[in-house]
Amino acid sequence: MIALLQRVTRASVDIAGERVAEIGPGLMVLACAEREDDERVAADLLDRVFGDERGRMNRSLLDLRESRPDRPGAAGGLLLVPQFTLAADTRSGLRPSFTPAAGPELGRRLFEALVEVARERLPDTQCGRFGADMQVALVNDGPVTFWLRRP
Repeated sequence: MIALLQRVTRASVDIAGERVAEIGPGLMVLACAEREDDERVAADLLDRVFGDERGRMNRSLLDLRESRPDRPGAAGGLLLVPQFTLAADTRSGLRPSFTPAAGPELGRRLFEALVEVARERLPDTQCGRFGADMQVALVNDGPVTFWLRRP
């Protein structure tokens, strides 16, 4: 599974002019299942990318929420967006191959597994819609962006 994690001050997903997901400060994660993936990889994608009081990136989304119990949802939001194009193989010229990406059925199942795991930890996790034409907006905080690949 491939994930592009971006620390954001806000992010949203619109589909056909309707806002379907929105978060304030937190993480937006573009996620792509690959052909050889299974449900076990979904649990491994929430890493520690938030800075502590010394600016070190060692606080999780859960840490941020625990530090602000008076403002649920004010910090530590999570927005998951399916994006199969992260698996593009661009080694053979201008036209990418998407052979490494999971097929639609497997991709949907694994994205849903990722959402399920995330909602066990963060019940108000927001998400885009698999297979939809989405308009994604974000304000990257930092900027902080990590590309992760979990075999």
